[in-house]
Amino acid sequence: ERKEGRGPPDPAAMAAEPSDDVRPAPGPLGEIQVRLLECQVCFEKHGARKERRPRNLPCGHVVCLECVVALAHPETLTFLCPFCRRPCKSSETGDCLPLLQLLEILEPRSARPAAPPAEAAVTLRARPRAPGPFVLHRTFGGWGTLLNPTGMALGPGDGRVVVAHDGRRRVRVFDAQGGCVRQFGKRGEAGGDVRYPLDVAVTPDGCVVVTDAGARAVKGFDPAGRPGLVVRAPFRLPWGAAVTPGGAVLVTDLEAGALFRLEADVAAGMVREVRRLRAGLLGPRGVAVCPRDGAVAVLEHGGPGLRVKVFSAAMRLLGQVDPFGLSLLFPAEMDATAVTFDPEGDVVIADALHGAVVSLGRPGAALVVRPLVTQGLSYPVALGYSEDKSLLVLDGGAHSVAVFKASRPR
Repeated sequence: ERKEGRGPPDPAAMAAEPSDDVRPAPGPLGEIQVRLLECQVCFEKHGARKERRPRNLPCGHVVCLECVVALAHPETLTFLCPFCRRPCKSSETGDCLPLLQLLEILEPRSARPAAPPAEAAVTLRARPRAPGPFVLHRTFGGWGTLLNPTGMALGPGDGRVVVAHDGRRRVRVFDAQGGCVRQFGKRGEAGGDVRYPLDVAVTPDGCVVVTDAGARAVKGFDPAGRPGLVVRAPFRLPWGAAVTPGGAVLVTDLEAGALFRLEADVAAGMVREVRRLRAGLLGPRGVAVCPRDGAVAVLEHGGPGLRVKVFSAAMRLLGQVDPFGLSLLFPAEMDATAVTFDPEGDVVIADALHGAVVSLGRPGAALVVRPLVTQGLSYPVALGYSEDKSLLVLDGGAHSVAVFKASRPR
């Protein structure tokens, strides 16, 4: 069901019912927390996470991305501002950067839940064969080159890094040295345009696939960046994307609670088959495919805490990580924003709450929690491994790609 627009709420009523996350401070700071830091439609606290990001409407009012998606008509993607009733299009909205910066100021890293003690991290190290902690080697991109990036994928064998972001050209392609070699997917309403990208994947033949939340569609581009593929049905809110060793594209759908398999000639715009592989998933977002055996990891956000489900290539459930099992080994809360597989087939996640990257061990084996990166990141949103086994992290907070290397030989 679509959310119905409401007028601005009564400030006294809002003060009497503070957000669950943060109790408003007394005085002017408390008024800021209530009046500015909460979406005035759903009354949830704004944040850097994708669905909680504050979005400017053309009229000047601000609502969260989740409400923009819910208010927009599924076909025309138009809606009325819930406050002034001015007609808007979802593609005309943009991140409210001053409010995002205010959130960073009011919630410094020191105020976040403390990371687990160092001795706990040592106790939780994985098997001796695993690499040691990763250290920052270099970064590329940065503000002005990338704007609020949301998804990243690595090209097959050539070191290319493809990033989806909020710029005028929604997709940027970097070479192995971090230089921008191509950008495409202009912001707009046409079929080949990209309205609001969430994730990106690269096929074995170099085509780029983007999940476009603004258009509620999956879109594809040939290796030169020319638009070709547009697939709307059966997708309702496509989110994560990954490519199987055979070249099929796996797509998670947040609203449908499902994982789909898309087989297509991306460059020619020809769809061969779209098939639902799994249903009943809880808010599926990130998805990753293991290059070794085709196993699939799905990151769910349908309830409290971290939940990762891992399936075999035949979609048989191999295991899952849930908040209870994780709490037995790792005392700190996590906010998982991305998932991938390392070269050995272990599941790796990004923890935005602590600016960290953590390995969860081999699917189907006993859960092993091992921090890989514990510093140098602001808000990791995507992960990937290069051919030389470097760990690449897309940092949404720094608007850049960070390259980490193992601090000691494998």
